[in-house]
Amino acid sequence: MELWKPTFFTVMLLMAVGTGEGQLVENFYSFTCPSVEAIVRQVVTNKISQTFVTIPATLRLFFHDCFVEGCDASVMIASPNGDAEKDAPDNLSLAGDGFDTVIKAKQAVDAVCPNVVSCADILAIAARDVVVLSGGPNFNVELGRRDGLVSQASRVAGNLPEPTFDLNLLNWIFNKNNLSMIDMIALSGAHTVGFSHCSKFSARLYSFNSSSRIDPSLDPSYAQQLIRDCPPNVDPTIAINMDPSTPNTFDNAYYQNLLQGKGLFTSDEVLFTDQISQPTVSDFASSSGDFFAAFATAMVKLGRTGVKTGTDGQIRRDCAAFNS
Repeated sequence: MELWKPTFFTVMLLMAVGTGEGQLVENFYSFTCPSVEAIVRQVVTNKISQTFVTIPATLRLFFHDCFVEGCDASVMIASPNGDAEKDAPDNLSLAGDGFDTVIKAKQAVDAVCPNVVSCADILAIAARDVVVLSGGPNFNVELGRRDGLVSQASRVAGNLPEPTFDLNLLNWIFNKNNLSMIDMIALSGAHTVGFSHCSKFSARLYSFNSSSRIDPSLDPSYAQQLIRDCPPNVDPTIAINMDPSTPNTFDNAYYQNLLQGKGLFTSDEVLFTDQISQPTVSDFASSSGDFFAAFATAMVKLGRTGVKTGTDGQIRRDCAAFNS
């Protein structure tokens, strides 16, 4: 008797039914575009060889995308009216190299598998790849997202963590995205390859409060280094590494810096100064393995935020524009 062999359509239907709406699977493109991850990895590798900024730019782009409308590439949309998500004040500092990485990867993927892979999935893969290629943990990316149909600047405010947040506010905004305190502390570790413009932390150097011009939680020598790098009226395009020790390597030095009072943002240093989060910071500072495992787990959880998998999304032909 001839054995029944499922067709491609049947396999995809069973996957959809088995996982339920809004669910993602690691092998989503195993039939329709099996080489997608290899293609994206090659594009990301080439882009990093051109500029290291690719790494923090792509990772930050993924975070900002997921925290607003969910992981749906809504941050990629370009509006002629300047009112898309990327045009919001909190997103104006997103580096162009992140956008360029996704656009180039989408073009390379579509050359092999036209109109199959979403921009949202490409961004998720690229975010994992920049972590791995800078020395961080490898992990499997769940796939099956569709690209969102909404991208509005007005919907950004209040949905992204601010550099002045205390632990309660950080926990609140991460919990909104089903992320725990440990997830939040682990994802903050992405600042090990991050950079920031001086305006984001200058108040810690020049006008902290009425009794202290400089934030007393800053290591004094680090504070003086920052004052030299970010003098008053500094060029607003100047950017400072968030990890002063190993800025080009994805490692646990970020947490070691926090122990020494060398967190650039208030929202960084509070992770160590608050007694509730301090034990986790100390653990990650002493064990890169613990940090890497927690970061990989948190990235997978973040990637599930607000995903579109049905008629609430589309596969964009151009990542910067909705399909007509």
